[in-house]
Amino acid sequence: MASYPGDDLELTLLIPCLNEARTLPGCITEAQQGLQSLGVAGEIVVADNGSTDGSQEIATAHGARVVMISLRGYGHALSGGIAAARGRYVIMADGDGSYDFRESGRLLALLQADCDLVIGNRFDGGIQPGAMPWKNRYLGNPVLSALGRMLFGMKVRDFHCGLRGGSKAALVRLDLHTGGMEFASEMPIKAALLGLRIGETPVTLRRDGRDRPPHLRPWRDGWRHLRFMLLFSPQWLFLYPGLALLTIGATGFIFLLSGPVRVAGLRFDVHTLLYAAAAVLCGFQACAFAVISKTFVIEAGLAPATPRARSRLERLNVESCLIAAGFLALLGVALSLNAFCLWGSGRFGDLIPTQMLRWVVPAITSLILATQLALGGFFLGLIRLRLRR
Repeated sequence: MASYPGDDLELTLLIPCLNEARTLPGCITEAQQGLQSLGVAGEIVVADNGSTDGSQEIATAHGARVVMISLRGYGHALSGGIAAARGRYVIMADGDGSYDFRESGRLLALLQADCDLVIGNRFDGGIQPGAMPWKNRYLGNPVLSALGRMLFGMKVRDFHCGLRGGSKAALVRLDLHTGGMEFASEMPIKAALLGLRIGETPVTLRRDGRDRPPHLRPWRDGWRHLRFMLLFSPQWLFLYPGLALLTIGATGFIFLLSGPVRVAGLRFDVHTLLYAAAAVLCGFQACAFAVISKTFVIEAGLAPATPRARSRLERLNVESCLIAAGFLALLGVALSLNAFCLWGSGRFGDLIPTQMLRWVVPAITSLILATQLALGGFFLGLIRLRLRR
């Protein structure tokens, strides 16, 4: 395990704070009781995010160490607190009284065993009346947690529980960047991508003690969490939909290039061929975005890459894209020349749309794909050049 200043401390209990004068004393008292019952050397850190209600003085008076975090946001407060923590393990919870630090022992036991990260489960531990709005309890949290399990292969059932912890070595390794509420998603997602051991334990959620509306905005922050999950899963956001569109479009091309097709009494002709071409183009663009997104998150250090994935991406360079684009461009030109010859065989008279479009549509599709592939190759090169610099 990496060594940090103050490694003689076993545990840091971390509280992010923004104007929590009403509830902070109770949180610190419970944290002190938790440390006492655990019998470990520890500290209580309040990561203050610019409070104007005297929270800093209250925290100091109650025996906590205050760390000032200038960048505003839930994620920035926790990142700053983690960086300042002196304990081997860091357990964090909100400063609004909704979590009980005396339950930290369950998390610490899993961390001391073999887990790198432990997240509480409020649905197993109990949600007190009025502690969680219905839309969070029955819609937001279950849906986002299910997506997290599906997209990243985690077994965590309460993805966004605020009582969580990890070894400082693991938390530093995660290299967390987000400054807002997405921080709650970034932590388990990166842990899963890095192959860290993630545990879960029941915790209780209480009604918070604030006398004002919470900082959390369910619909806005729910969308931010969903957006973050999708951006970190380019295969679900881009690749799989793109492959589906490519399959649909290619199927349309196969059946319609030779002539109209009748299915259940319906006649499909060149008009459907145009939609098939659109599906191919949109599908290819989505797949290209998947490759570009994956390249970006790997080159930026936001996610790890297996040797196999990196090898595949390395083969998709400017040169290989230009070669493939050249073949597509030649195919498009050849199909266009054939269409021109077909027009010439009719002495350049009136065109027969159902005949000509069977050559023109695939020709134009090939030329557009060639352009997209060439530009995408240069964009990949630009990303690698800039980030590696």
